[in-house]
Amino acid sequence: MDFRTLDDIGDVRGRRVLVRGDLNVPVADGHVTDATRLRALVPTLVELADKGAKVIVLSHFGRPPNGPDKENSLHRVAKALSGELGRPVTFVKDCAGAEAEAEIAQLEAGAVVVCENTRFHKGEEANDPVFALAMGRLGDFYVNDAFSAAHRAHASTEGLTHLMPSFAGRAMEAELNALERALGSPVHPVAAVVGGAKVSTKLELLEHLVTKVDHLMIGGGMANTFLAARGVDVGKSLCEHDLAAKALAVLDAAEKAGCTVHLPYDVVVATEFRANAPSRVANVHEVAADEMILDLGPAAVEALADALKTCATLVWNGPLGAFETPPFEAGTLSLARTAAALTQAGGLVSVAGGGDTVAALAMAGVIPMFTYVSTAGGAFLEWMEGKSLPGVEALRRASELRRPAR
Repeated sequence: MDFRTLDDIGDVRGRRVLVRGDLNVPVADGHVTDATRLRALVPTLVELADKGAKVIVLSHFGRPPNGPDKENSLHRVAKALSGELGRPVTFVKDCAGAEAEAEIAQLEAGAVVVCENTRFHKGEEANDPVFALAMGRLGDFYVNDAFSAAHRAHASTEGLTHLMPSFAGRAMEAELNALERALGSPVHPVAAVVGGAKVSTKLELLEHLVTKVDHLMIGGGMANTFLAARGVDVGKSLCEHDLAAKALAVLDAAEKAGCTVHLPYDVVVATEFRANAPSRVANVHEVAADEMILDLGPAAVEALADALKTCATLVWNGPLGAFETPPFEAGTLSLARTAAALTQAGGLVSVAGGGDTVAALAMAGVIPMFTYVSTAGGAFLEWMEGKSLPGVEALRRASELRRPAR
């Protein structure tokens, strides 16, 4: 690994450790409705606290427009984190400044605190070194355990790594190791499942993947654009007809790279998009003018499953159909269960990520059966596109950093 982890941090008893987590979780009526990101942070916080560190959690929350406001305060999330940890979590009303420094100075070894929303300060998103230095005065070590925020070069994700010894937390470490297995140095053949509504949102991803994988399996509304580019009449399906030339360019690049692109040859169609709407399975060349494609057909899914059985590695982003609306979930759930079974049998390394993807895999009941499922959204997509992530690059750069004297 080209970054340091908690295995390298040394003795932290009585020392202040700044942990950049992702506490940007959904809250409704004052309560956290999905604690997945909080649970991901627990191993790092428990390990540091049990070693006697004074653990100081930093995070953004929402997009506060004009500085501090009650709606975007992290105080409610601190209470939820306490429940996940099974130990007290104190809330500090700022993440920088004299008052925060004074509160943290009173902490006992093993204590855990959550500081107020980093985005209440304009210097956070500007990656202002003066603001980073103010936050840095709260800690002796820095641990980034928020891969989902690693695509942002902010003061709490990048700036702090210039100021103190910096390490990856356990969730960040697991994520980076999984991603390396999936596309960094994977075992071939490699398959990528890419779905979602629009080609325009994933064009860079497709262009990158055709140079990296052996099988590119395209589903969702974006498959319609590729079908239309090949002259298929997709009726009134969601389709970006203006991207036909770019879709053909992706197919051409895939052919030159030796990547097999899988497009559906049978689909599930309906004349209206609603739950339990009358539907039928049709060959892609038999979609009527008043019909829309809403899922892959059973033969297409079976063909993808057969191809997947020949692969050693899978990376998945995006559903194959309108999985939130029955009966158009069948294709996504079926292939997800095939991938899960292959993973459990030991023949496939499976890594998936993205909000809709996680929701679909949860619906299929297979999240624990995949090798790794990322809760990151933008960061996971940018990684799949081959982009450098500032938060990750900062950890790599900081791997030899020594803390300057103050």
